[in-house]
Amino acid sequence: MRATPRQAARATAHLVLAAAMAFGAYIYITVLLITATGALAVAGIWLVPETVLLTRRIAGAKRRLTGSWTGRDVPEAYQPITGTLRERLRVSVKDPGTLTDLRWLFAYFGYGWLTVLVLPLWPAALLVDGLWAGLLRRTPVVLPLITGLADLEARWSAALLRPSPKALLSGRVERLTATRADAVAAHGAELRRIERDLHDGTQAHLVALSLRIGLARRAYQGDPEAARKLLSDAQEQAEDALLELRHVVRGIHPPILTDRGLVGAARALAASSGLQVAVQAEGLDGGPRPPAAVEAAAYFVVAESLTNAAKYSGSGRAEVRLGRTPSGLGVRIRDEGRGGADESAGTGLLGMRRRVAALDGTMRVTSPVGGPTVVEVDLPCVW
Repeated sequence: MRATPRQAARATAHLVLAAAMAFGAYIYITVLLITATGALAVAGIWLVPETVLLTRRIAGAKRRLTGSWTGRDVPEAYQPITGTLRERLRVSVKDPGTLTDLRWLFAYFGYGWLTVLVLPLWPAALLVDGLWAGLLRRTPVVLPLITGLADLEARWSAALLRPSPKALLSGRVERLTATRADAVAAHGAELRRIERDLHDGTQAHLVALSLRIGLARRAYQGDPEAARKLLSDAQEQAEDALLELRHVVRGIHPPILTDRGLVGAARALAASSGLQVAVQAEGLDGGPRPPAAVEAAAYFVVAESLTNAAKYSGSGRAEVRLGRTPSGLGVRIRDEGRGGADESAGTGLLGMRRRVAALDGTMRVTSPVGGPTVVEVDLPCVW
């Protein structure tokens, strides 16, 4: 019995906000009329893109309100309105999202008034349900109608505000184009890093090794002791070159991923991070492993996040969670440090985002000043 009044109260709050938005929509008719008049008079044609942007904000607020009630986000797909006036006008008129928003707005002029029906329902609920459910312990009759009214309003709004398949496809193409550009940039940066590591590290060691072997060969006949010393130095140089080469290979695809899997590799990173790191894994101990590219991306996200936490957070603790999701692999890293992480500050977050985007994944960073910092990554894959 207690749950029903609480749900009805929550539905009432939703309907009150919906009614306020409906009242604002009626006032917004004035803006639409001014824009239409200005467009017909040509002198006010510049009002069209501004009105479309304002309509997008109103529709966005309605999407958020509907999503908060239903628990499911209502997607949006818009083309950016930028450039010259001619370009802004063209996008404003041809963008399918404009028609979607206007269709919802004009429909809302009609069904927005339904929210006022909640006003007589509460007195009826106090009278009927107070006696029927409160005293007789029966199932409430009127209170569920309030919740049903909120559900009906949300369903209509979600259906009207949902972008058309064409708009969703266009947005998807734009995201993939941006992702491809980021992937190309990340690939180029990775190639330059490998080239730099080979040139400055491994190649330098190999050149020094070749020189020492040449000197040892020349000194072998006249000074065997010096030759042995040079050969000993050459052996150390060869070991340094192998170590540097292993470091380069580890940067391409860490061998520990092949040997121990993602969970074992994450625990190895945690042990060597200098922090107290708790690693939790759900659904990854046994069964099929994610693709190698997904494992590598998750590994580098964990490695970079722990490195950032050790360098910048000021905290001695962190938490790593790895889990299988219905759509792929989820990674979550949290530290209790000072927060304030900034992607433009060179902390590696941009590189992480590009690596994740290259696999069509998503990355969310929450880092308010004062902490905590939370990095959440979703990497789609087929198990």
